Amino acid sequence: MQIQKAAIDIGIITNNLEKMLVFYRDCLGLEVEAVIPMPGGGTMHRFKAGKSIIKIIELDPQPNATAPPGGIRAATGYRYWTLHVNELSDLIDRLQAEGVEVVVPIKTIREGITIAIVADPDGNWIELLHNAIL
Repeated sequence: MQIQKAAIDIGIITNNLEKMLVFYRDCLGLEVEAVIPMPGGGTMHRFKAGKSIIKIIELDPQPNATAPPGGIRAATGYRYWTLHVNELSDLIDRLQAEGVEVVVPIKTIREGITIAIVADPDGNWIELLHNAIL
């Protein structure tokens, strides 16, 4: 396999579109790249995250099942993903002021690497990582 893009794209299916859009657009400050219709019904909102794309998707009809919340220890499968950020402390302060749930407060995991984990409105975990060594 040869990778064509130096990034990954992630798709998040939601039944809670407006709150998810506020979180990714307004709270995290990600730029909307496009809003496009989904084949078979629904809408995809594409957010830029560096070279990656975060796709927030509302399907029509909506799915009946939801993934179990709770992050890493709750179930198998995709449980969290990581955004590399500058100014982690300022970002966490701003997110807390917006009422975003911080599930893991800022902590150093190894020299020069600090993380925090937040939950989006659907309970998906996002690890925010700052590398002070870069």
